[in-house]
Amino acid sequence: MREPKPDRWGLAAMLCGAAGIAFAPNFVRDAVANHGVGPSATAFYRVFFALPALWMWFAWEQRQPNPPRRPTTARERRLLLLAGVFFALDMAFWHWSIKLTTVANATLLANFAPIVVTLGAWLILKERITRTFILAMIIALAGASMLAGASLQLEPRYLIGDGLAIVTALFYGSYQLTVKILRGSFSPATIMAWAALSAAATLFVAAILSGEQMFPHTHAGWLTLLALAFISHVAGQGLIAYAFGHLPASFGSLSLLLQPLIAALIAWVWFGEALGALQAAGGAIMLAGLIMATRKRSALKPGDAD
Repeated sequence: MREPKPDRWGLAAMLCGAAGIAFAPNFVRDAVANHGVGPSATAFYRVFFALPALWMWFAWEQRQPNPPRRPTTARERRLLLLAGVFFALDMAFWHWSIKLTTVANATLLANFAPIVVTLGAWLILKERITRTFILAMIIALAGASMLAGASLQLEPRYLIGDGLAIVTALFYGSYQLTVKILRGSFSPATIMAWAALSAAATLFVAAILSGEQMFPHTHAGWLTLLALAFISHVAGQGLIAYAFGHLPASFGSLSLLLQPLIAALIAWVWFGEALGALQAAGGAIMLAGLIMATRKRSALKPGDAD
């Protein structure tokens, strides 16, 4: 598969999408800690409340003069639904990790997905992964690790949450790869609408089996869940799905490392989890790695040697 040329609109969409989903861990923390909703239930509402908007988006596209193609085979529909299952498992494990570790740490470890995506992009999508890109990824991940700060001290109280966040990265990477494959044939609206069906069903079962509290104790809790659905899922994940049609999977996934930095800054304001000097330095190093990857990618043309 020939990787697409870098696209400024695609990169802008990926960065805006990262900002949208950066609010997610803080919305989840608020829903669980302040409004009594269980972690898996919170994930369920994230997708369930997004369903009407996503299917209206899909219906609007289909009414256009040249509508995007619809899934026509059982295999295409299964792949679309599989994306939703990967996303649901990603969310279920991640929301539990947020409850059992810090926001910054849960977000960081979940965003080790670029390792999974880069390996999959090389093996499955046949993307050319350069040495410079691998170095940029190592720098960005090292900076992101510093950003997590004290949360990565492997304290016993964080171990379970950290482990769940690592499992999250596996499913998050699988979701991103599946979306990248689907973007070769389908629009973001088609992917998001179909994937949301299986994601909502999977998360509902997960919430029921876990015996969690399904309803918030306050009216403000419903507002938090609606904000999670529209800011983080419809807007954030929708922009990311668009971007994967215009960027190589490995580069797009690495760009999402901006999420833990933005999430940590939001957590500083929202929950008082202040960034120390080490974390601030980590954020700067992570940005340097992302800039390095961006400039190298911009300088390459398909077929160039490293």
